[in-house]
Amino acid sequence: MRQFDVFVFDENYDEAQGKLPQPPFTDPELGWFYTNDWNRHLDEIEGEWVVFAHPSIKIDRNFLNNVAEVTDGFPMVDAFAPRIRTDKGNFLGGYLLKPASKGSGFVEIDENAPLRYVAAPHPYLGIFSRRIIQRTGGFDTTLPESARLADFTLRMMHAGGKMFSVPYLVAQATGDEAEAVTGNDCKENAHNLAGMRAGMRDLKSIAIILSKAFGAEASVPFALHHPSVIPTLLRNHKQRKEKRKAATLLSKLKADFLKEVISH
Repeated sequence: MRQFDVFVFDENYDEAQGKLPQPPFTDPELGWFYTNDWNRHLDEIEGEWVVFAHPSIKIDRNFLNNVAEVTDGFPMVDAFAPRIRTDKGNFLGGYLLKPASKGSGFVEIDENAPLRYVAAPHPYLGIFSRRIIQRTGGFDTTLPESARLADFTLRMMHAGGKMFSVPYLVAQATGDEAEAVTGNDCKENAHNLAGMRAGMRDLKSIAIILSKAFGAEASVPFALHHPSVIPTLLRNHKQRKEKRKAATLLSKLKADFLKEVISH
């Protein structure tokens, strides 16, 4: 068994044409997968821990050494949400759930937040144990790429998994993409907080994720605050209900833990 497998997801990668980049380094304890198909290679996982990353995130020896220390230090945790340091020096972290009384949805943790559990990682980077991936299943590829890690993490919680945010586990963004999608310009900030800063690109994706994970209890308050998503929630309701049933039928998510990943 390898220590790590690294999946780098990019819609521009074309495995059929062999147009894949070379790993920055190789190691017997490390497996690399460059792909545009989020589910294709999941059954090939051999690493004890799996890093899912956007190509703009620098995955180097130093980062993986830090991951090894953190995973050894928190053996009861199933997943981690690293911080991402942008070229502008900002730190982007994981996300908490917004309470139904405030309209549901997601809210980004403060960049100075302490050790804590979170409900989702930044959409560009998440780390999961092989064990919890096997229990959770594959990614929902009907969702935009930027929403898939958030959806996967909520389903992982129903499978009994917990995601931890560790302030000193930090990855470097190699370009300005991670910064751009979080929108630090005041003009765009409101849109991006509802979109990429919440782990997805648009309000419709948030509505679908909430509906799948928590049903009407979360999706209705969100829809009341964002009426534009109501048609989305009415469409494909039967299929979404089946997905929710599959994820939550034997849910191991406890109310006490859910409170830990809800913002106050």
